[in-house]
Amino acid sequence: MKTKPRILVVGSLVMDLICSTPRFPKSGETIIGTTFSTAPGGKGANQAVQAARLGANVTMVGKVGKDAFSEQMKQSLAAAGVNIDGILCSNTCSTGVGNIQLEVTEQGTANRILVLPGANMDLTVDDLAELEKTIATYDMLILQLEIPMKVNVAAAKLAHAHGVPVMLNSAPSAPLPDDLLSCLSYISPNEHEASDMTGIAVKDIPSAKQAVQYLRNKGVQNVLITMGSQGAVFSDGEHFLSSPCVDYGPVVDPTAAGDSFVAAFCTAICLGDTPENALLFANHTAGITVSRMGAQPSLPVLDEVVAFMKTNGHDVTQYV
Repeated sequence: MKTKPRILVVGSLVMDLICSTPRFPKSGETIIGTTFSTAPGGKGANQAVQAARLGANVTMVGKVGKDAFSEQMKQSLAAAGVNIDGILCSNTCSTGVGNIQLEVTEQGTANRILVLPGANMDLTVDDLAELEKTIATYDMLILQLEIPMKVNVAAAKLAHAHGVPVMLNSAPSAPLPDDLLSCLSYISPNEHEASDMTGIAVKDIPSAKQAVQYLRNKGVQNVLITMGSQGAVFSDGEHFLSSPCVDYGPVVDPTAAGDSFVAAFCTAICLGDTPENALLFANHTAGITVSRMGAQPSLPVLDEVVAFMKTNGHDVTQYV
């Protein structure tokens, strides 16, 4: 990699409690599952780890509780090379927890996720004060919606005022205030979140194209919609791109696929890559991620992505 992009992530840290089952329980029903494991997660932390593993210089700002999970979360970030000086500790809330149910069948793996935000919702605008001194040094700010909206708005306004591009991974789905939308350079919902935001049922490429145009009309210059097995679409107003997903192997756990994709796309864009190549890079990265169990444990390093792209005949000179 010729340069190391500087990426700031302001977002969530969540310890995932992962349960595998042959089928999801119905309301009021108890069934016997098959496996249980824990893995560091949270959309913000996942994206920070993925960008760092792909070679970016990443700093994360977020909040954890005073418990054992907090140390595991910070250790996972630090091990990936993420600067954790901005990870603060709440005096009143526990570290965020995600209850992840995986339904594993012969047809594939599906997931259901319940997030208990904990300390993530204790992050305040005042906690961003130190960023006033450093925000202009970053190549991109990445945000998600697992922290208070007012914190996202404040971070986006700060970055926008200093000419720093802002990516909002608009997940989980929530209404977005106009003063946040006006600061965004990129927005990246999945098909369900795009449907919620636009009122357009995003089921295929034509409907995704309609949703993209709706969001661009809201003032966001670059719109990226991830669509699971259908890949992703992107538009900057001049071009509409559709990039298919890439199979690395059987889908084992799709939990962090979107986070992996967004972080890879942002890393490539910060390297000066074209949106078309960034989509390709992101799809190969996410393809590896879903073939493994857990959120952060599944996120690949740059060498793995480069090797995978080479096997599919793609030029990787910009990444090595």
